[in-house]
Amino acid sequence: MTLVRPMVDEVRIQGLGVIDEAVLDLSPGFNVVTGETGAGKTMVVTSLGLLFGGRADPQRVRPGAERATVEGRLVVDPGGRVVDRVEEAGGELDDGALIVTRSVSAEGRSRAYLGGRSVPVSLLINLADDLVAVHGQSDQQRLLQAGRQRGALDRYAGGALTKPMRAYTRTYQRHRQVAALLEEITTRAEERSREAELLRFNLTEIEKVDPKPGEDVELAAEEERLGHADALRGAADTAHESLLGDPAAAFEAANVVSLLGTARNALDAVRDHDPELAGLADRLAEAGYLISDVATDLAAYAESVDADPARLAVVQERRAEVTALVRKHGESVEQVLEWARTAAARLTELEGDDGRIDELRAEHAELTERLAVEAGELTEVRARAAERFSAAVTAELAALAMPHARVEVAVTATGEYGPHGADEVEVRLAPHPGSPPLPLHKGASGGELSRVMLAIEVVFAGADPVPTFVFDEVDAGVGGKAAVEIGRRLARLARNAQVIVVTHLPQVAAFADQHLVVEKSSDGTVTRSGVTALDREGRLRELSRMLAGLEDSELGRAHAEELLQLADRER
Repeated sequence: MTLVRPMVDEVRIQGLGVIDEAVLDLSPGFNVVTGETGAGKTMVVTSLGLLFGGRADPQRVRPGAERATVEGRLVVDPGGRVVDRVEEAGGELDDGALIVTRSVSAEGRSRAYLGGRSVPVSLLINLADDLVAVHGQSDQQRLLQAGRQRGALDRYAGGALTKPMRAYTRTYQRHRQVAALLEEITTRAEERSREAELLRFNLTEIEKVDPKPGEDVELAAEEERLGHADALRGAADTAHESLLGDPAAAFEAANVVSLLGTARNALDAVRDHDPELAGLADRLAEAGYLISDVATDLAAYAESVDADPARLAVVQERRAEVTALVRKHGESVEQVLEWARTAAARLTELEGDDGRIDELRAEHAELTERLAVEAGELTEVRARAAERFSAAVTAELAALAMPHARVEVAVTATGEYGPHGADEVEVRLAPHPGSPPLPLHKGASGGELSRVMLAIEVVFAGADPVPTFVFDEVDAGVGGKAAVEIGRRLARLARNAQVIVVTHLPQVAAFADQHLVVEKSSDGTVTRSGVTALDREGRLRELSRMLAGLEDSELGRAHAEELLQLADRER
């Protein structure tokens, strides 16, 4: 099965800053964007920031344009979390790729579209955590967040943290469950007491009536029969007399059975002459037997029906009791009995609160002790990983023109247990000898912060799941050998992720897999095709310009060739 490497495949920019219209075709590896000052290189980073939920600044809209629009085509893991979020929002992939669009009007109105569906910008911000890390002069936020720094350190710790974290998570979740149960039982004692009292009352009421399954239906039928006993008996007697006649009558009146007998006798006299008539005679005989049976049953029914006012009163009283329970607890006696079973179980639970509170308190105390031990184990693993990480990033900084800088990762146990332990993790930087380590956002300038982020990302290369890294001015204030080292490290980072860099250093650009140049037109604006992907000859000319200020400088071209050969050897 072919593995999908998530990446930003293409970015279309319209009306953003000095850019009228441009298309960036990006490679999955190391991409650089170069160009003369003012050509719009930084707009590339700005466009990516917008694409992933960055602040919509109407001042970035190109003068004369109604709006600035950025459209990105992203390759994503079809089975990953990003696609799930897109589908939840009602979007869909376009031929296996995700289309993200962001527009900003000159009046400041911002619109975002994900997979063809309009979405809130906050969704782009949430997805950005899984898609891109933008490190620009104003976008150094991702690893400045405390939770991100702790998560990054945990990924760097790797397998050493897996087992203790799994144990801690189980304990933490049970600890929260027990604490919640204790709080519910103890703080809601009065409410639970009232609930238990009400359950007892209703269960006593049901027990006193003691309804039987189906009794409500049986009582209704019996009440109906007893309430109409005279009418039922009279109807049965009348029907019986109609079928058999009244034996007490002075003379015999015509009845159904005698008439059927007369008819059958008439047919029996001639049945031998025609089989069809014989069949009709047999049917009359069957009708006579049936009517006689019905008459007999009617006589028995009339005899059994008796008006019993006392029994009727008993039935009505019993039915009233059962009906009251049915109205209160369900729609039938069966539902009343089911409610009683559930209520009895709940009452048992409530009556056992006192003993349960003691058990839960003991378990809570035991879990708290275990939580402290397991959180301590996490702290120890993180502290060891932080020491290794600090040394690795400091070593990287030495090669990035920050030879005296020192990075420290402070792991502080707070004693407050959360889902990831009780530690606060903070990456600190001491940029100069003797300077105290300070949080990253306080201890580094913009250019230094970009290099610190680069060093961190290189160290985290195999641990951080973000597929695309964007750097702007990562090479600010450096040159020569340090610039070559920056290029090497960006190329190393690009082995595992897509890297997009805006640079003015040829030493960095030489290491790229894809070189894009932003070109100005003669009137100082950017043409509609202002971003161009360079072939090797084009790269030589651009690197020569960056080195010597002249595209056709022989010395510059020779140096550019040397840089490309160096980069080729190291790749």
